[in-house]
Amino acid sequence: MINKLVLENLKHRPIRTLLVVFAIAIQVNMMLALVGMSHGMLNDFEKRSRGVGADIIVRPPNTSVLSVSAPSMREAIVGYLLEQPHVSGSLGITVHSMEGFLNSVTGIDLEKFNKFSGGFQFKQGGPWKTSKDVIVDEFYAKQRKLSAGKPVMLMNREWNVAGVVGSGKMSRIFMPIDVLQELTANTGKYSQIYLRVDDPKHIDDVVAHLKALPATKDYSIYSMKEFTSLISIDNAPGLRPFLNVIVGLSVVVGFLVVFLSLYTAVLERTREIGILKSLGATPFFVIQLLFRETIALSIVGSFVGVGLSYATQWLIATLVPSSLQMQIIYEWWPISMLVAIVASLIGALYPGYKAARQDAIEALAYE
Repeated sequence: MINKLVLENLKHRPIRTLLVVFAIAIQVNMMLALVGMSHGMLNDFEKRSRGVGADIIVRPPNTSVLSVSAPSMREAIVGYLLEQPHVSGSLGITVHSMEGFLNSVTGIDLEKFNKFSGGFQFKQGGPWKTSKDVIVDEFYAKQRKLSAGKPVMLMNREWNVAGVVGSGKMSRIFMPIDVLQELTANTGKYSQIYLRVDDPKHIDDVVAHLKALPATKDYSIYSMKEFTSLISIDNAPGLRPFLNVIVGLSVVVGFLVVFLSLYTAVLERTREIGILKSLGATPFFVIQLLFRETIALSIVGSFVGVGLSYATQWLIATLVPSSLQMQIIYEWWPISMLVAIVASLIGALYPGYKAARQDAIEALAYE
């Protein structure tokens, strides 16, 4: 009986029902999209870090896992690390952040990089031939609509795209390391150094040895396993509080949407509520009716929001695959739905209380 009344009420006001469902869906999608982008970008960073093929990463002192500091390690340290026991390969790179920190350009010695990591897989073109050539990955090429042989503006200069490579190795944009160092006034300086070890069983011993050396004791030195394990939301400065703020805003949005909708609905249904009360409906019956409507709208809106998250993921992958990455985080589906339902029920409290308190005679006389 009650469920039939709920369904009829929702069908009787299709525009309002659709607007409330859509507003709740946006609320759920906002949570899922931001959480998905947080995980997606961190996982992409982890994948590209692993793609180098290194066993150990050495970074300047006082640098966090996710920060990119100005190049400060001297060229001599690369050779010094290569001389240490069980170290079979050493590769220094220079990184320069740009485009609002969403992308960076990495300077490499291409011959050493190929030997160290196995080289790039070229989709188009090939290695650079001049100091004005750059290599970009397929995601950056897609976002900027680039192809081999086309010009691209980087760092307020025009460059030629020599080749487009598969994604997953270190960076999105590459140029000769000496060119980048000169442009950024960091000649002979490196942002980080990758090391390879002759046998994986020696990795921990090498890390301990490097941390004990006077020349590198202040450096941030990690095995790649340890380094990638630190790439998480909790280690991203300010990211966890940011997500908490977004969840809080979602609760507020859900509360306001449902409150305004149900408050208006109660006013419009004053005579209807009066008729129900004159037929013997109790205040609990009226509140239950409104709450069931709210839960029905929240559940439908939540599922629509989950569907919208797939659409958001597709849009990001199509329009900005280089700058942003988004994953579908299934664990957040019940969380976002619960937040939507709770926020909606909070928003329904006062309208429900107002409806339950209405006098039947006054309601029947209401015009």
